Amino acid sequence: MKRKLFNEEHEMFRRTFRHFVETEIVPHNEEWEKQGIVSRELYRRAGEQGFLGMAVPEKYGGAGIDDYCYASIMQEEIARSNASSAGLGLSLHNDIVLPYILRHANEEQKQRWLPGVCSGESILAIAMTEPNTGSDLASIRATAVRQGDHYIVNGAKTFITNGILSDLIIVAAKTDPMQGRRGMSLLMVERGMPGFTRGRKLDKIGLKAQDTAELFLEDVRVPIENLLGEEGHGFKYLISGLPGERMSIAIMAVAACQAALELTTQYCKDRTAFGQPIGSFQNSRFKLAEMATEIEIARVFTDRCIEELNAGTLTVETAAMAKWWTTELQGRVMDQCL
Repeated sequence: MKRKLFNEEHEMFRRTFRHFVETEIVPHNEEWEKQGIVSRELYRRAGEQGFLGMAVPEKYGGAGIDDYCYASIMQEEIARSNASSAGLGLSLHNDIVLPYILRHANEEQKQRWLPGVCSGESILAIAMTEPNTGSDLASIRATAVRQGDHYIVNGAKTFITNGILSDLIIVAAKTDPMQGRRGMSLLMVERGMPGFTRGRKLDKIGLKAQDTAELFLEDVRVPIENLLGEEGHGFKYLISGLPGERMSIAIMAVAACQAALELTTQYCKDRTAFGQPIGSFQNSRFKLAEMATEIEIARVFTDRCIEELNAGTLTVETAAMAKWWTTELQGRVMDQCL
């Protein structure tokens, strides 16, 4: 079914990015899965071809295209390729971390950070989760104490996507622990800062090629020029980013469902039993039709959410609905296909 969300320019971009995935990701995916990390060259190649920082204004090295449809196409093609773990870091770089810089960085920070973000020389990450707090952001224990023209940052983070490869890491820390969530700020920690170290590259059940790591900060001196936005506004900034972050997950979930259905449909055509393709059996046809219907419903909903995200009207609640429904569907579809 033709999707009204995408015009011809979008579809041309899809063909171009699909070629990039097929030539730059898929051939290396098996090796990256074994190594537990992708090559930095992937980011440089993506930057060379204009796939990083598309929303960044041209004066900083981006394309100046503020249209989430392009991000959704990239997410869909990565999921379609069966190499999601290799491509997940690109989505985090573009769709989750970069928007914080675009929204809250000042002019000097944008000039300093964005060109490298667009070229692939500077890989992004965001460090929120801690060993003892999980997703409870208000309870993070990392601190950033102001001393002169620096913040002294101490704390530990875990389950950090791009944790090993990253060069610029937005760290959520308490600049005023007595104020709870109102005392949280966002600081940009850079590769090579004394006291900033990386722990284990975590061994996960899946998404093997996507590096996930522990980070440790011990008396790291972060210049006040690396404060992102206003001091004490970190929690508000993190909450405001939720709609886009949740949509990234929802879009990839639907794309994964579609990929699994296509693989299974082909298998049902090729595999025979009792002298005929198993796809000709009534039960198989019912199951395939049911999955196709649910996937189409999910896609219509997520497409509407993308339109609202582009218009700035997508609410945190609606994005949460999309994330929940599509990931639940993903589990059901994978089980049925198996």
